[in-house]
Amino acid sequence: MAANMVPARAEAHCQGGRAATVAPGGLHVLGNGMSQNPPIEFAFPDLRRWERGAAPYVHVFESGKPGPTVMVAALTHGNEVSGAVVVDALLGNGLRPRKGTLIFAFNNIEAYLSFDARAPFKSRMIDEDFNRTWGRLDQPATTVETRRAQVVKPFVERADFLLDLHSMHDNGVPLMLAGPLDKGVALARRIGAPVDIIRDAGHAAGMRMRDYGAFGDPKSPRNALLIETGQHWRASSVVVAKDVTARFLAETGVVDAGDLPAGWKQPSPPGQRVVEVTHAIATKRGNYVPVRPFKGQEVIAKAGTVLGHDDDEPVTTPYDDCVLVMPSSNRPLRPGVTVVRLGRLAAA
Repeated sequence: MAANMVPARAEAHCQGGRAATVAPGGLHVLGNGMSQNPPIEFAFPDLRRWERGAAPYVHVFESGKPGPTVMVAALTHGNEVSGAVVVDALLGNGLRPRKGTLIFAFNNIEAYLSFDARAPFKSRMIDEDFNRTWGRLDQPATTVETRRAQVVKPFVERADFLLDLHSMHDNGVPLMLAGPLDKGVALARRIGAPVDIIRDAGHAAGMRMRDYGAFGDPKSPRNALLIETGQHWRASSVVVAKDVTARFLAETGVVDAGDLPAGWKQPSPPGQRVVEVTHAIATKRGNYVPVRPFKGQEVIAKAGTVLGHDDDEPVTTPYDDCVLVMPSSNRPLRPGVTVVRLGRLAAA
């Protein structure tokens, strides 16, 4: 499928900035009748106008003055659209750096262009997860995602600061994934939002873009953050994406706060907290079932509390006051997918 073509099944749902068509009550039922999809509350942008750039769907703006190279990436997963709304708006507004260089990228554009509101979660990827490929880009690129990662890689390698805009399958609170290093947590604190900063090492299934290269080197000043803005298609996820992007760009100094659209930055929360992830629980064969619905960031008081079962094997909390980070709901899962992260609140 050519990257500049919107498939017919997706065109009715996202072309021309129209919101996806939804069934009465704002819900879709998948063909197997097993799950209902959340409502789509905002219009999806037509991104084909941004195909031509420094590389397809990658745009680089240089100020000609000394300063950092700052990258904002959207659509690392094709159905995580709040970031695409933000990057589309900044490109459309003609934002340019005051100093240094500004890079905007729509990462898994083919997955986005495959979006079908009747099965909206399928467009997360085409062949594999783009955000698990970054530890093997020295190998032959044999999938849509590894080929695209090879295109995006030189721009990621240029970046002094990277913000990767994501959203969630479930309706959880926004989370800033800062990686395992002190420098990521420090940058997240300077950004000042959202409330929850997650200190984590990523996924056993493969390296994330935010951990690639110098971003994962404690001796390097280069730094990256990954923001989970909330449920994929809630209007609130766009509000969070705008707020965090505005804060990030202003913090790096590549633009002035006044250069950004009015109303994007929201009031700062009264404080932030850091959760240090100690365990990432992955389902063996995709058969994990939680004992009850969890929204995320719950603190489970007692060690040994059963959270769910994976092929009838109990998954339990390993210690008292265990924080549940991005728990999966009772939905179809792929083998090897992380179903919950377990963490401790860090000392203030």
